[in-house]
Amino acid sequence: MNRTPDSQRPVAVRISSAPEQLAGLTPLLEAARAAAGDVPALLELAKAAAAAAPLPGGGRTAFLWEILASVTAVDVAAGRAIEPHLDASAILAQAADRPAPDGRECPDQGGGHSDGAWGVFAAEAPGLRLEAKPADGCFRLHGAKPWCSLAAQLDHAVVTAHLDDGGRAAFAVDLHATGVSFEDPEWTSRGLREIPSGTVHFADVPAVPLGDAGWYYRRPGFAWGGMGVAACWLGGAVAVARGFKSSLLKAADGGRAPDQLALAHLGEIDRTLTALTGYLARTAGRIDAGELTDTGAWSEALRVRGNVATAVERIQTLVSQNLGPAPLAFDEAYGKRMADLSLYIRQHHAMRDDAQLGALTLKGDHPW
Repeated sequence: MNRTPDSQRPVAVRISSAPEQLAGLTPLLEAARAAAGDVPALLELAKAAAAAAPLPGGGRTAFLWEILASVTAVDVAAGRAIEPHLDASAILAQAADRPAPDGRECPDQGGGHSDGAWGVFAAEAPGLRLEAKPADGCFRLHGAKPWCSLAAQLDHAVVTAHLDDGGRAAFAVDLHATGVSFEDPEWTSRGLREIPSGTVHFADVPAVPLGDAGWYYRRPGFAWGGMGVAACWLGGAVAVARGFKSSLLKAADGGRAPDQLALAHLGEIDRTLTALTGYLARTAGRIDAGELTDTGAWSEALRVRGNVATAVERIQTLVSQNLGPAPLAFDEAYGKRMADLSLYIRQHHAMRDDAQLGALTLKGDHPW
């Protein structure tokens, strides 16, 4: 029996949408496969994905997550490239008509609603600080921001910066503006090699405020965006699982049927992914129903992210143990996927995130 490997047929990841809806993603997934390893093409893919993707909380959150998961299932780095652009689109939409810090009204200085590829830079690091200073009735950025993925190849970014009163706010900034400079990230990672993250320096750079102090973190979209990242992780896990299934089928075609251990592990992977997709479907429905718009949204985000990250690591372990060292040594697509996904899920802070969730649980913020 001659079977076409799953890796040659981009297939959408289903959370809850009808098959005919997911069939419409085929051109986007084919483009993701063609763009693998080509950063300019990945950024064009991000813009195409944004044109097809709904905003979170607008009634089709599950479909948004299916886009993120499906692209990541084709290529983990592609998912990593498109997710910030889609998140920035959502942030800009959510910030419309929001008051700026100190009630300031700033003109769009090239960073507010322009075309191009966007990033979202909200990380902090010891010794690095980005400050937003009032100037000419608006704000200008001074300082440095760490962990800015693909910054030198992007057009704009949403960045968070410290205010004079000690708070933090979000700003839209033109990355081509005078005063923006990029450090060589010296990216030595074997995972996500095409998505380097480095430090960006801002010297008196104009910025457009997005909401008032603390709005970026208070908005329910902050939690929704965190769950969108988890949808990408889920897509990577689905790709690992599909590759494992294909390997077992190929071995069976060659006369070596899977043993009980391989079948047991494939069964565990199946029930894990089935449970996760069901959980994300219910959570997306709750977001669209307006049930996750307060402080409970972040608790749910911590649950979603923790469950998905744990499942990803478990699936990687099961598959790696079953297939052994050969695909890591000789299968470029498999090795890249495993390395990319291992780095990507480190955005989850493991027990530190569980500690956050535990503190909220102790206060009574839990469904049980």
